[in-house]
Amino acid sequence: MSQEHIALFMFGSMMLMLFTGQRVFGAIGAIAAIAALALYGTGGQDIPFSAAMKLMKWYPLLTLPMFIFMGYVLSESKLADDLYRMFHVWFGNVNGGLAMGTIGLMVLISAMNGLSVAGMAIGATIALPELLRRGYDKQMVTGVIQAGSSLGILVPPSVVLVLYAMIARQPVGQLWLAGIIPGLMMAAMFVIYIWIRCRLNPALGPVADDLDQVTPQEKRKLLWAGALPLIIFASMMVPFVNGWTSLVESSAIGALAALTASILKRRMTWAVFHTCTKQTLVISCMFMWIILAALGFGAIFDGLGAVNAIDNLFTEQLGLSPWVILILMQLSFIIMGTFLDDTAMLVIVAPLYVPLVGSLGFDLIWYGVLYTITTQIAYMTPPFGYNLFLMRAMAPPEITLRDIYRSIIPFVGVMVTALAIIMAFPEIALWLPGYVYGN
Repeated sequence: MSQEHIALFMFGSMMLMLFTGQRVFGAIGAIAAIAALALYGTGGQDIPFSAAMKLMKWYPLLTLPMFIFMGYVLSESKLADDLYRMFHVWFGNVNGGLAMGTIGLMVLISAMNGLSVAGMAIGATIALPELLRRGYDKQMVTGVIQAGSSLGILVPPSVVLVLYAMIARQPVGQLWLAGIIPGLMMAAMFVIYIWIRCRLNPALGPVADDLDQVTPQEKRKLLWAGALPLIIFASMMVPFVNGWTSLVESSAIGALAALTASILKRRMTWAVFHTCTKQTLVISCMFMWIILAALGFGAIFDGLGAVNAIDNLFTEQLGLSPWVILILMQLSFIIMGTFLDDTAMLVIVAPLYVPLVGSLGFDLIWYGVLYTITTQIAYMTPPFGYNLFLMRAMAPPEITLRDIYRSIIPFVGVMVTALAIIMAFPEIALWLPGYVYGN
């Protein structure tokens, strides 16, 4: 059997195991281990051992539990509730203002946690009931929650970009900086769309009718409560951007600042602390197992020369241009996103796509941003988008699956537009990391 056929058999076996509902790290790691033993005999056991050592020696991985802990401290201590109340008071007197404020809430939640699921959970439990109670159109606000949660893996500290950095062997700091401007640009595009739509049809987002009861003192107090997560984020990112601290040191500052803030506000109880530490351990271990499995699988693929075979197929035999190949890659993410999450998609195709992207002459930092946006588009694309069913599980009974499908169409259009802009103008993603690291 040729090396190309072995690689194809490995890939097909892994996809089959994933279709059966196996855990991602179990499916990928099992295929990697079986292939290593079959191809190299007892010497194949050195491959997972080498991957484990590489993982343990990767110093930036220490940021992963730090940022996950910071996110859980801020969310479990109910600081997100204060944020939403602030947006309601300050933006509620504008048609669609609360929906636009929800996008702002999602950006801040992203800066707290780095996981899109966290933004979805907070938006569905805090923002969605309030928006519906205040007469907002259910289809529009359902789309707002899903679109806003998509910023979770783009705005730093993105946990998924840490995983991409490990697999693509790219600096985490540069990837995070590359996601800032595209993430804020996409959030601004969501806000502009909501503003235009509510301007044309004010009934979709009525003005709040209870703001007269809010005193100026309460407004200022809420502004401070809403600014607290921004202060925590600034205390972490400003020293890093200016080169005063390393990435790991900045993550420790962020975790300590969040913990201190929750204690000072008397929100840190033993139950909250237990939940935060437990969830941090669970998610950190899950990601480490996935990275370990992906490194082992990638080592086998590299050894078989599968990447060179695919490169030869696209460029030599089919004669496709680099941009056509890149677009086909993005389309494949959208297709896979109908039944896989972003982590699974990355570890499945990274051994194939990342080296191919580099050989085609594209920047791997820029491609990391394209990957995150494309996977979030895939999450929200009917009929089997991951976020669609997650929203259905969290939404109240009056929001049907049909409402959820229809709600996301315009926001997917906005995200596709943002993706096209970043593909056409790579400097949108590359300027900030180039500026910071160039200095």
